[in-house]
Amino acid sequence: MPKGLILIADDDSAIRTVLNQALSRAGYDVRTTGSAAGLWQWVAAGEGDLVITDVMMPDESGFDLLPRLKRLRPDLPVVVMSARNTILTAISAAERGAFDYLAKPFDLKDLIALVNRALTAPERQRGSETQNEDTLPIVGRSAAMQEIYRAIGRLTRSDLTVTISGESGTGKELVARALHDFGRRKNRPFVAVSMAAVPKDQIESELFGHERGAFSGAINRGIGRFEQAEGGTLFLDEIGDMPQEAQARLLRVLQQGEYTSVGGRTPVRTDVRIVAATNRDLRQLIQRGLFREDLYYRLNVVPLRLPPLRERPDDIADLARHFLRLVEAQGLPPKRFDAEALELLKRHRWSGNVRELENLIRRLAVLHAGETISAAAVAAELRQPEPLGHAEPDADASLSAAIERHLAALFAGHGDQLPPPGLYDRILEEIERPLLSICLAATRGNQIRAAELLGLNRNTLRKKIRDLRLEVIRGLKVD
Repeated sequence: MPKGLILIADDDSAIRTVLNQALSRAGYDVRTTGSAAGLWQWVAAGEGDLVITDVMMPDESGFDLLPRLKRLRPDLPVVVMSARNTILTAISAAERGAFDYLAKPFDLKDLIALVNRALTAPERQRGSETQNEDTLPIVGRSAAMQEIYRAIGRLTRSDLTVTISGESGTGKELVARALHDFGRRKNRPFVAVSMAAVPKDQIESELFGHERGAFSGAINRGIGRFEQAEGGTLFLDEIGDMPQEAQARLLRVLQQGEYTSVGGRTPVRTDVRIVAATNRDLRQLIQRGLFREDLYYRLNVVPLRLPPLRERPDDIADLARHFLRLVEAQGLPPKRFDAEALELLKRHRWSGNVRELENLIRRLAVLHAGETISAAAVAAELRQPEPLGHAEPDADASLSAAIERHLAALFAGHGDQLPPPGLYDRILEEIERPLLSICLAATRGNQIRAAELLGLNRNTLRKKIRDLRLEVIRGLKVD
């Protein structure tokens, strides 16, 4: 006997055929249509155990149809498919009550697993309006970002505590803002505070406020970030830098929903959603006695890991165009990248992630004339030459000095703590990747010439290209 009746709506006959065959083989009864009207007729007649619908259909948008389906049959799970794979799509699906969102193209195994889950899990519903895609700060269509979008869509329905991990510049605060802006608390305050930016002896006062006379200089009562964020979301960035005393106070808030201001005696009830973020490994900090294990588990109810830009190179072109549009909106003339420039951007290491990419795009938009930004212009900015007016030092000495400055800043950025383990390999890779990329670009992808230029065996160069996952583009020339 069939496991259930699946109703599929998609205007692409090839997709309908593939889904029909895959789900039929999995033991389901399947019915397909190319229109929203056909789907509505079946659902209104009480047919179907699960709906799979495309967003774009000739007679009506799947997003417009979805609220009507949910009002008519609130327990009917609906899976939304779309080739327009942005955060807006994922959140719109969640906001309108979809069980889940499936980005095209997708793996049929993932589809089957999703169908099984939808038919066995309790349906959740919710409905509200969404904002225009142009106002959304999170950009990317890669598989890694689709996972983030789906998680955001699910989490906007709850007040669960979330911990966002990721390297500096990956967009942790943007994700925190999306969780707030599309969640239940969107009409209440969003307050952000960085633990690394506040002196350690002032963090408790910063978060919980203080009473008059609580310490030297406290001539008036001070309002803390918890009070400012009441009813809304408090984003605690760089949570790994929070001192132990403040950690104990934060744990009390998470356990009991109340806090006491510095110098105060009366507990204050609070209703704030906590979203934390870190670019450090909190488990290592626990092992070193620098972070409370009980606080870690209270914060890490829902962990979200943001991928570094090197893990999502397919998003770089979209991000670059997005930042150019932002610069254009600020009054600069419109510009575009040529194909070779975009390929060069995709091959760069991006140790500073999206923040580094945005800064580079802004420099290119301001400093380089003409409508089209070339690969040579991109390569020149990536090399970051010495400022004008300075005598050009010996190249080897300049590189050595630059590395020394980079390492000094790296250690300074961690304060009293040491950087994460594996520093030697990370620094070598940061030097090796751009060196090989520029040499391959200069030799137009000719690996024999690049190996000679580098003084490497050709097989060694091939292995490094493979290990570093470098993309070799023939015909690319760097002036």
